[in-house]
Amino acid sequence: MATIVLQVPDESLVTKVKQACKMLMGVASVKIQKAAKQKEYDITKTAGYREAMEDVKHGRVYEAKNVDDMFIQILGEEALDEIRNNHV
Repeated sequence: MATIVLQVPDESLVTKVKQACKMLMGVASVKIQKAAKQKEYDITKTAGYREAMEDVKHGRVYEAKNVDDMFIQILGEEALDEIRNNHV
């Protein structure tokens, strides 16, 4: 048995489309399946968000004046100088 899927964006037409399909010769059955509602993405429910909030709560946060300061904190000044010398 073959299956044909129709998508009808205007819900007011669904009943009429169903009736029309039933009138076609050889159609065994017509079923209506409503589209599943998509859940809104809530970042506050993610493990990463909870972990970040724990870091804030326990003071595990750092501030940098600019990008150079951030890289100095992460890599150290010598490593940043080496990167600049090799890539500029």
